[in-house]
Amino acid sequence: MFKRLDRSPAIARFFERFTSTIARQKGLPVLLGVGLVFISLILQSINVYVESKPIELIGVIILHAGIIIALLGILLADALGR
Repeated sequence: MFKRLDRSPAIARFFERFTSTIARQKGLPVLLGVGLVFISLILQSINVYVESKPIELIGVIILHAGIIIALLGILLADALGR
């Protein structure tokens, strides 16, 4: 199964475009991750007054997604060179 994925021209083109975009704009994933963390901060601050379970869940999901995106952005920027 993985050999078929390795040979796929569509996946190869996707990764080529993705890495070239990240190489040009290395800070973009980190800024996106930090932005998501700030959005989570706002949602969780609102949740203190409203006490809504859906807002709490969305805030936690956005927080973790922001941290993961920022960390992956740092790793990709380092791997693609400075």
